[in-house]
Amino acid sequence: MSTKPANPVLMGVIGAPHGVRGEVRVKSHTGDPLALGDYGPLFSKDGAMFTVADIRPAKTVVVVRFRQVDGREAAEALNGTELFVDRSQLPDGELEDDEFFIDDLVGLEAIDADGARLGSVVAVHNFGADDMIEVRPADGDRTELYPFTRAIVPEIDMGAGRLTLIPPGEIIARPEEDEAS
Repeated sequence: MSTKPANPVLMGVIGAPHGVRGEVRVKSHTGDPLALGDYGPLFSKDGAMFTVADIRPAKTVVVVRFRQVDGREAAEALNGTELFVDRSQLPDGELEDDEFFIDDLVGLEAIDADGARLGSVVAVHNFGADDMIEVRPADGDRTELYPFTRAIVPEIDMGAGRLTLIPPGEIIARPEEDEAS
């Protein structure tokens, strides 16, 4: 088996160690977080292989014991490691309308509610809380980060290659939220 996926799909990101036996917290990007190991071995960007030996839920993450990780020191060294599988390891079939692979967001055009082009998605990040999308505006070199929430990104049209982005300062409260009780 290849040590580096030819067509990688991000499945999760290793976080802090959990305990002293080499377990780690993992932010899973799979529909069912406990299915992280169901697609075969996971690989880091540098080609290191990780096989899930045990997995269990823990608040907003899963706690994973990888066969290749022995002890807390080894687990600490993996903090921030992204885990990938080759797209060919994923089940065949169409995704639901509201499902997509995080990696597939990169390259999408970002438009506002009126359809005006704002820029394009250059990355999706997770700094420990929620996912953030990084957008390079159409008129500049700098990039901007936005929370990847339904309020900020209310629509994703993979077929058209775009997503609707409502910058936080432009979110308008729904009428029922404005009414006094």
